[in-house]
Amino acid sequence: MAKQSNAKQLLLARIQDGSLALCTLEQIVRKLGLGKREAPAVREMLYSLVRGGELLVDSSGRFGTAEAFGAKQGTISGNERGFAFFVPDDGSGDLFLPRRALCGALHGDRVLCAKVGYRDEGEVLFVLSRGMREVVGTVLKSGREFVLSPDERKFCAEIVLPPTKLLGCRAGDKAVAKILSYGGVLTGEIVEKLGNGGELFTEELALIRAHRLREEFPADAEREAEALARRDPLRERKGRLDLTDKLIITIDGEDTRDIDDAISVEQQGKYFLLGVHIADVSEYVKRGSAVDGEAFLRGTSVYFPDRVLPMLPKALSNGICSLNEGEPRLTLSCLMKVDGKGKVVESSIAPSLIRSCHRMTYTEVTAIAEGDEQAKKTYPDLVPFVEIAVKLTNILKKARAARGGVELDIRETKILYEDGKISLPEGKRTISHEMIEQFMVLANETVAAYAEERGLPFVYRVHERPSEEKARDFAEFLHDAGVKVRFDPSAVTPASYKLQLDSLLSSPLYPLVNRVMLRSMQKAVYSEENVGHFGLASERYCHFTSPIRRYPDLCVHRILKESLRGISSAKEQYKGCVRDVSLRSSAAEKNAAEAEREVDALFTVTYMEDKIGEEYEATISGVTSYGLFAELDNAVEGFVAIDTLPRDSYDYLENKFLLIGARNSFRLGERIWVRVVGCDHGMRRVLFAFLKKAVQNPLQAKKNML
Repeated sequence: MAKQSNAKQLLLARIQDGSLALCTLEQIVRKLGLGKREAPAVREMLYSLVRGGELLVDSSGRFGTAEAFGAKQGTISGNERGFAFFVPDDGSGDLFLPRRALCGALHGDRVLCAKVGYRDEGEVLFVLSRGMREVVGTVLKSGREFVLSPDERKFCAEIVLPPTKLLGCRAGDKAVAKILSYGGVLTGEIVEKLGNGGELFTEELALIRAHRLREEFPADAEREAEALARRDPLRERKGRLDLTDKLIITIDGEDTRDIDDAISVEQQGKYFLLGVHIADVSEYVKRGSAVDGEAFLRGTSVYFPDRVLPMLPKALSNGICSLNEGEPRLTLSCLMKVDGKGKVVESSIAPSLIRSCHRMTYTEVTAIAEGDEQAKKTYPDLVPFVEIAVKLTNILKKARAARGGVELDIRETKILYEDGKISLPEGKRTISHEMIEQFMVLANETVAAYAEERGLPFVYRVHERPSEEKARDFAEFLHDAGVKVRFDPSAVTPASYKLQLDSLLSSPLYPLVNRVMLRSMQKAVYSEENVGHFGLASERYCHFTSPIRRYPDLCVHRILKESLRGISSAKEQYKGCVRDVSLRSSAAEKNAAEAEREVDALFTVTYMEDKIGEEYEATISGVTSYGLFAELDNAVEGFVAIDTLPRDSYDYLENKFLLIGARNSFRLGERIWVRVVGCDHGMRRVLFAFLKKAVQNPLQAKKNML
């Protein structure tokens, strides 16, 4: 046995030093001067080393180390047609993986992969860990067997379910299956029956499970939260700035329950004194506590039409941390002195105690701002308050516009589910929405500046400028549309993008250019490195204003409060965690946004079920090789299959957002007429048929309008 072990280690050493690297069994046997009789023993040693993770073997039978193969770690991104892509951790570029090169790897798996040949093609050499151990899908009967067909189309392998592992499921049921074996055929067992497939709430629950969202809080976190909620804020006023005699209000939507921000505003000569007061969640949720551990895992609250999955237990989120009217609350205040040009000339951050005087809604504040007599009579003390706030809002808007902040016209429709009915109320952006947005942005910038000036470890909210490739595609698109390009793709600035949009304000091309510009931009993320915020034209930015529903804000509060006790202490305590918080929070935010989008689509499909056959005017919101996406004026989006378009030989020009044939063309932003022809619950998609183009299309406009 010792002899065999020594031989194996010597063999490994020869492969590691390169003398036998990337050789087949036959080549290794020959180079070692061995005969055919010794080959089986060598083969066993080689595969023992492979099983132990010390060596890799490719489809050609070559053995070597990860370094010898040039293998990289990364993740598999599957495709429903059976092939996949390898996404390397180092960002060096994805590799195409044909089905034969997957070697048993599945969507979401962590793998070692090597490039093969001269093309961007790869081969999986080793599965490091499985990405999906539990899969959500529909139970189907396949011959005499039951299988689970995954909802995630990128996971393109059915899971065989033994008869004893069905947990009472029948064909058509939605369920969660745990994978038991990953051999040539996947086998599994049902661990949760969700309900009848196709039903609204069953499908919603399936999405919650698929995104691994956490519904119930652990018992220890609930107990901890309930104990914290019994604390009396008035007994904790020592060391805090007492602002309970100030006129401080909250402004939120009618259905908001977790209120984490309040404002105060005064005018003092030519200056404005703005206070942004945020729930001091960090006073209750301490690092390392049960509630904190759960909040870190969740990362964010998730909002669906019929429910909320909060980041914090309700005893905190709707109770002691919520800035409810008339109740004393612990807050962290950002106090700013702002001049007539919107510049913060003085600022301070302080733990505080407030008592909200009014729980206002956007509707009520807008009514006061617009001079509604009944609203003014109801809230006489807020008339001068709102007047000053509106004045400051307009100053801040003007200052941000001068700085080059890009205001994209992004439509967001809120889907409501009340009393068993789905509705899509028209969203209206008012002066009160702009007020809260401007005040919160200013506070976020002020806090980020405070942290950067002191060199604190921090969680910044960053938005990088568009890549040169994306900017060039956008410039080419504008040129093809007959629009003068007003930016340098190699050095895009927020001001140049804003100038581009502003130049088209009176043009029918504006909505189209707005959409394409949005697609050219990066996604905002959290980072311990400050690279600025392109969209806001801000040199430094963070999220400070929503610690009830976002973990980065909670982390920012902790760092700020520790820095008030001592800068060196804050640096010591938080230098090691801001990267983890940034990465985890960015991933949680992305996952939550995808889940919200998919559930919204599910409710939208249900809403449109009784509208099949109706005709609408719509805007082309997406172009693909297999059809169009079109958005109705109420923001419902549907799919127009290519076979419902006029018969033609179409080419898809991805960078131009164009589907073009010999006689017809369809471009992003064009107006068309469609008929609702179906609702696909499986794809969560409304189906449209193309009828005709609208009379006036942006690209039919005369160029002198530009």
